[in-house]
Amino acid sequence: MCARRFLVIVTILTLLAVAGAFAMFQFGGELLKRQMVPQGQFESPRPGSGPDYALPDDWIAHPELSGDPSQWRPSGFSPPDPAPEQRVSAFFIHPTTYLRPDRWNAPLDDPQSRRTAELFVQSQASTFGQFAQVWAPRYRQAAYGAFLLDGRDSSQALDLAYSDIEAAFEEFLPTIPDGQPIILAGHSQGSLHLIRLLSSYGPEIRDRLVAAYVVGWPVSVAADLPAMGLAPCERADQSGCVLSWQSFGEPGNPSIVLDAWVGTRGPFGLERAREHMLCVNPITGTRGGAALPQANRGTLVPSTDMTSAGLEPGRVGARCDNGFLTIGGEIPDIGPFVLPGNNYHVYDYALFWRPVHDDARRRTEAWLKR
Repeated sequence: MCARRFLVIVTILTLLAVAGAFAMFQFGGELLKRQMVPQGQFESPRPGSGPDYALPDDWIAHPELSGDPSQWRPSGFSPPDPAPEQRVSAFFIHPTTYLRPDRWNAPLDDPQSRRTAELFVQSQASTFGQFAQVWAPRYRQAAYGAFLLDGRDSSQALDLAYSDIEAAFEEFLPTIPDGQPIILAGHSQGSLHLIRLLSSYGPEIRDRLVAAYVVGWPVSVAADLPAMGLAPCERADQSGCVLSWQSFGEPGNPSIVLDAWVGTRGPFGLERAREHMLCVNPITGTRGGAALPQANRGTLVPSTDMTSAGLEPGRVGARCDNGFLTIGGEIPDIGPFVLPGNNYHVYDYALFWRPVHDDARRRTEAWLKR
């Protein structure tokens, strides 16, 4: 990765942190709302203005794209051998990258938002791209400010974003041969859409699913998973299941998440409660698991001069603690963008880049041996 590209990642993460990336859970206050909530009402886009997912150019990662960012490899990574015996395809939904308040949904041709989305695919989806073909759609994501209000405009913005995700998935799924395994993954806004996608398609794809990585967004075992027809990942060698985690340092204060999430309702109308929040430890691959730093085979860490990124093993441990993932150990300097409450939301993938890679490969091999 060249110096300029890596510095852009740092710049974007700074913007996310300054804006308050977890405002999606209604953190912030009136000043933040006045500055970031889009002005005016949501306006439906003109017919035919959305992405055409039959074209590789409307994807960030796609098997027919050259320079696919999901194929980036950090220094210090040597892929294990052998690779899975059968080709695997991963569908990845990137997080929010449109921070301006001038509209409710990001335009597809916004250069900054496009480039930022590519960088997130590079730093997050690359953990799957070392052994799987990754498909990551560009989509008319809900703008950052849409998460600061709970109203008709915000709902319409999220519905539009999801309609693109569903259209991309409808293009993706038929291209994957019958009997070939698939991985689904997302982060933050991407995971919110992934929950909805799984609620619609979970029963249909259950037999083909290696695992679903719903990262950086809370999932209720009682209120969300039944609609998906999927189980939580209880074991490291389990396939066809759901993983979710939200990373906090010590002492952590997840009250912003809890205040906005507890009491909301899942697809079947059941209330979400903290005691039902899913936490699967990405190091152990088990629900409610705990691991010492030595078990973490690689955290993604930028170099001192910010010109590259590599893996550092044995630095970050983690344990599931009342629904959240508490990290510990000698946490490396991965950037100054920890959010209020010791919230490591921005680094949910970076902290566990190699464990997530190993977890996905292990579950793929388990799927193939069924």
